[in-house]
Amino acid sequence: MKKLSIVFLVSAVSTFWFAGCSKEPLNHLTAEETRIYVTNYDSVANFSAYKTYSIADSVAVIDNGQHSRALSASDQAYIDAVNKYMQQRGYVLTTANASPDLGLTVNRIYNTATSVVTYNDYYDTYYGSYWDPYYWGYGGYGYYVPYGYSVYQVTEGAVSVDMLDLKNAKSTGKIGLVWNGLVRGEGIFAESNANAQVKALFDQSSYLKANN
Repeated sequence: MKKLSIVFLVSAVSTFWFAGCSKEPLNHLTAEETRIYVTNYDSVANFSAYKTYSIADSVAVIDNGQHSRALSASDQAYIDAVNKYMQQRGYVLTTANASPDLGLTVNRIYNTATSVVTYNDYYDTYYGSYWDPYYWGYGGYGYYVPYGYSVYQVTEGAVSVDMLDLKNAKSTGKIGLVWNGLVRGEGIFAESNANAQVKALFDQSSYLKANN
């Protein structure tokens, strides 16, 4: 991938700007304002040269490196939305065994990260300049936290759409990824939001257009 586009909703940027003095500005964002849309594409790919496409009839679920397939109502809504916007751009849906030019897949991605916070380091690093021991009349003293660390887990989720070059696979000896769109943020797995998420990815990918 040689080109990268990232779109933060304008309202989200505005919220950060005007809420800069608040203690927790992220707490004031709506679910829509938390969403980030990222698209990548191969700058040497000629998207107008592709005519047909096929899309997987289920969604790949990638959960901390483990792979499976699923088809929930939300998954189907994403597949339907991809079909809708591909056809709006002039591409023709066909079956996988009909030698399509492009192959598309929708993916649900989950990643759980385990982190350890060492409180002594945390307080010394981040609050030492604010919690000045001289202020309390104990110059030269450091802070002591009786418990040493805390372990926590955070699970992040994303939805991605991958576009594969099947047309040139035989001549090149490989299947190239020519476009990818990814959505992160709150509410992305809701069925009712699927169409808007896919539309946002296509809106920032004007080069996706068949030459019919």
